Amino acid sequence: QVQLVESGGGLVQAGGSLRLSCAASGRTMSSYVMSWFRQAPGKEHEFVALIGWSGDPTDYAASVKGRFTISRDNAKNTVYLEMNTLKPEDTAVYYCAGRRVAGRSTPYRHYDYRGQGTQVTVSS
Repeated sequence: QVQLVESGGGLVQAGGSLRLSCAASGRTMSSYVMSWFRQAPGKEHEFVALIGWSGDPTDYAASVKGRFTISRDNAKNTVYLEMNTLKPEDTAVYYCAGRRVAGRSTPYRHYDYRGQGTQVTVSS
């Protein structure tokens, strides 16, 4: 059974940084596109970033481009999201997800594997 477990969330002041991790177990995710989504209270899941199976290509939502960096370590079966210059509007639960083929427009619900999420709260 495949499990994706996110970690690294927390409370941070605006302008601060966090690094999220998504560790996979149960199968290797090296041939999967891995993505990060977020969901703020009362809103739909929002695409944040994705990374191809080899680390390329990467793609970002306009709202995070230049501030967030997605990366992966296939040897550790882990995907990361480095978040810098955080803003209060980045507050959400962040989820990682994996799918064989995916693009920025692929809905979260279409992903084969999805984690339980980690809370990120940015105070002003």
